[in-house]
Amino acid sequence: MTTTTYAVTGMSCEHCVNAVTSELSGLGGVSAVTVELVPGGSSSVTVASAVPLSADAVSAALDEAGGYQIGR
Repeated sequence: MTTTTYAVTGMSCEHCVNAVTSELSGLGGVSAVTVELVPGGSSSVTVASAVPLSADAVSAALDEAGGYQIGR
């Protein structure tokens, strides 16, 4: 089991939280997703998974959820 926290930009509301949670939960091996929303800033998104996820897979899921991005 691995847990990784990402700083995600572009999230502003509970709808964003639900969309991100849904898309990331759909990735293979993901067992839990928690979001600490910071509207207009960098929200903390923590993903627990059986194996480490590739940055590309996480980025693609965030983009699909609504154009959110991992903060730089």
